[in-house]
Amino acid sequence: MAGSTTEHAPDYTAILGISDEAARLRALDAYLSTRSYLQGFALSQVDVDAFRQLSGPPADPQLFHVARWFRHVTAILGSPPAARPPCGLQATGGGRRAQPTWSPPAGSEPCQLRLYNSLTRRKDVFVPQDGRRVTWYCCGPTVYDASHMGHARSYISFDILRRVLRDYFKFDVFYCMNITDIDDKIIKRARQNFLLERYRETQPQAAQLLEDVRAALQPFSAKLQETVDPDKKQMLERLQHAVAQAAEPLEGALRAGQAGQELDGRVQALLEEAKDVLSDWLDSMHGSEVTDNSIFSELPKFWEAEFHKDMEALNVLPPDVLTRVSEYVPEIVDFVQKIVDNGYGYASNGSVYFDTVKFANTEGHSYGKLVPEAVGDQKALHEGEGDLSVSAERLSEKRSPNDFALWKASKPGEPSWPCPWGKGRPGWHIECSAMAGTLLGASMDIHGGGFDLRFPHHDNELAQSEAYFENDCWVRYFLHTGHLTIAGCKMSKSLKNFITIKDALKKHSARQLRLAFLMHSWKDTLDYSANTMESALQYERLLNEFFLNVKDLLRAPVEVAAQFEKWEDEETELNKSFYKKKAAVHQALCDNIDTRTVLEEMRALVGQCNLYMAARKAARRRPHRVLLESIAHYLTHMLKIFGAIEEESSLGFPIGGAGTSLNLESTVMPYLQVLSEFREGVRRIAREHRVPEVLQLSDALRDNVLPELGVRLEDHEGSAGPDRASWASRQPLLSERRHLGLCSCGLTARHPDSAGTCP
Repeated sequence: MAGSTTEHAPDYTAILGISDEAARLRALDAYLSTRSYLQGFALSQVDVDAFRQLSGPPADPQLFHVARWFRHVTAILGSPPAARPPCGLQATGGGRRAQPTWSPPAGSEPCQLRLYNSLTRRKDVFVPQDGRRVTWYCCGPTVYDASHMGHARSYISFDILRRVLRDYFKFDVFYCMNITDIDDKIIKRARQNFLLERYRETQPQAAQLLEDVRAALQPFSAKLQETVDPDKKQMLERLQHAVAQAAEPLEGALRAGQAGQELDGRVQALLEEAKDVLSDWLDSMHGSEVTDNSIFSELPKFWEAEFHKDMEALNVLPPDVLTRVSEYVPEIVDFVQKIVDNGYGYASNGSVYFDTVKFANTEGHSYGKLVPEAVGDQKALHEGEGDLSVSAERLSEKRSPNDFALWKASKPGEPSWPCPWGKGRPGWHIECSAMAGTLLGASMDIHGGGFDLRFPHHDNELAQSEAYFENDCWVRYFLHTGHLTIAGCKMSKSLKNFITIKDALKKHSARQLRLAFLMHSWKDTLDYSANTMESALQYERLLNEFFLNVKDLLRAPVEVAAQFEKWEDEETELNKSFYKKKAAVHQALCDNIDTRTVLEEMRALVGQCNLYMAARKAARRRPHRVLLESIAHYLTHMLKIFGAIEEESSLGFPIGGAGTSLNLESTVMPYLQVLSEFREGVRRIAREHRVPEVLQLSDALRDNVLPELGVRLEDHEGSAGPDRASWASRQPLLSERRHLGLCSCGLTARHPDSAGTCP
């Protein structure tokens, strides 16, 4: 046993008193030869004090014990004894050995989430203003027609970003979205629909319809001549040609003196083709007569409901809060009034305009943060004001051509609300500022919208909001999704070049559409084409095949302990690759949520797993189920985060209709399990050449296992169906289960009460 400090003091005193250094070291070596720490002698304070006098281990190899103890003391102290301060190491009581010091590993710097910020046009580190809470406002649709793939581009992309922030990075996301239900487009469309329906109700005769169509084509032709945009001109020409084509048969029928259903059919055909031309014509003559506000509210209510149905069908999460312009008119009026009070707005002829010059010249403010090069673009500014709000009279009301409407005085044929400046309606841009400011306050973390909304809509939002709050930070991160093209061509509702979401879902599933979006950057242009969707379909097939192979492997019966097989080099390498891929996925998500790279890394991981399983199969060895299950669960988890797996699924894509209560996989799993066990039993018997036992195994499956699951197999030769008596006797066992029988061919399953035969 090790002695105490007092016990060793006399020995050290005598030894250290020897003046000759060589003699002193020899005496110390002889003394230490009797104190091996390997035999239990522990380091004491006297040892520490004695070895502090040595600057280093002795050079003489014969002084083995001194050198050994010197290294021992150095290891304990963490540095040469002579370099330590006197109190650097305190021996434990009774000479017990002290625990060595520990230092944490250096580790690596974790990557930070960066988002492409339109305010800076670079990827900025994402730092929410309030801990893990993220406030997010998204520009919603203007609901006057069916939702199309352009809407899907924005809302699926933002849904992916929102899910990643919430479910992967674990932010607490508060997501607000608006519905624009007061707008020039809505007002004009609602008026036109009302007037056209009223015209249809008059049941115009063939001659009257032809006369009206000719009258409507005159201003339409003038508009066509004035149009310089080649795409719009081509669209108008197609419409004019379609109307002319529909009018010819009706004119011929009148000349031939036809009547009855054939004539009525041609009248209806012309009405359908000429509805846009007639609507414009009727609106120009009678639009000011439409004064009932309910006419302007019914249209957006209908299309808003359709929009929500489309979003649900696409598996887009609903917002945490939804705002409608029509419900926030009082807040909008107050918002406009404060902007005027702060000196950045002015009333003119019943309207209120934002003073862009005053705002831009005020210290601490800047106009045109997002697209400064577009400031002064009158075409863009006029589009932002709306078709009903651009006229020589309205333009003359402004102090500067760049000023925009905060509040518009309503003209005849437009909805209106009372306010300090007279009856009017909100401008387009002010709605988002007032609603977002009311819910999210003076500064939000994220504002999102389509790329085409940057100017003037979002730039005007920023200006009027910062004029209201008198700050320069209303939005911290502006995210804009890229354009959508249709087979390489510009998508435009006004040009009638668009595909509705409902039509797209007739061709492809919501998962396939989402995979197509995931395979492209959320901020870049996406081309919706046959090639794009084929790539998504191939990716889905690759993943689904992998999931099915893993499920098949997991269904094979195995003892609990046998699941944990010894890892060979192949498993070790696959596991290393697995963790590298997970690290690469994390890095890609940190890099502006780069889902395109993530999907490529996942594809590569599946490819490596497939090679591993193929090599195992060639070697007649079963793949390691625990490792493959872990990889499959990870891939499933990532697809759930992206919203590509709609239902609750423990592993892979769920089997069964989306949105239905039936989960086909969970329904048939008991049968697959027993059949898998049966197959394994047959294989085992075949390997052991015990062929007669196959019949016993088959009988047990038929008579004992499957009936308990609600399935009965009958062997009656020549019978048209199963024995009904046997089903009746088993009803207590089969309650609340679907009873299946097999036709005599042994291939077609059917209910025992069915009298059908094999197809």
